[in-house]
Amino acid sequence: MPVWNANDDVSSVSCSPSIVLIHKRTPNYTNHPSGELTVNRTRRECERAVNSKRPVNLDLSKFHFPLPAITSILHRISGIIIFVGIAFMLYGLQLSLSGEDGFNAVGNLLDSFLAKLIIWGILSALLYHLVAGIKHLIMDMGYCEELQSGRLAAQATVVISVILIVLAGVWVW
Repeated sequence: MPVWNANDDVSSVSCSPSIVLIHKRTPNYTNHPSGELTVNRTRRECERAVNSKRPVNLDLSKFHFPLPAITSILHRISGIIIFVGIAFMLYGLQLSLSGEDGFNAVGNLLDSFLAKLIIWGILSALLYHLVAGIKHLIMDMGYCEELQSGRLAAQATVVISVILIVLAGVWVW
């Protein structure tokens, strides 16, 4: 059985409970048109090959994401904020619909700084999520998928969102 070497050109490694399939690219292999050679390996050899190149500790501060990745991550975070914020909004709606006293209590509650901050945060998440969602829909139609236009779309998302968030803050306060 040939020995797998870490210097071999491996296109993929498939591990199963008992057999490992390593797909090697071999330019001299003439019997297969794609140049693939499948070699059976034991589970221990597979784990040693797969785990040998993995870092032990990842320092997350060393990762620097590009702006399109940051806007995409913020789009997901804003969705979570909206989901959690709905609980506060539904509580206020339920309290205001309970009667005149509940309605007045919600009105008094909304006059506090903390309530305005929470409402502004929910509105900010909603506006960012809307703008980033429109950007994703445009990208799903096949536009702005190149590197430069993707960066430009991410910059436009941030600028438009900041403008809308500032306007929402003016409206809330």
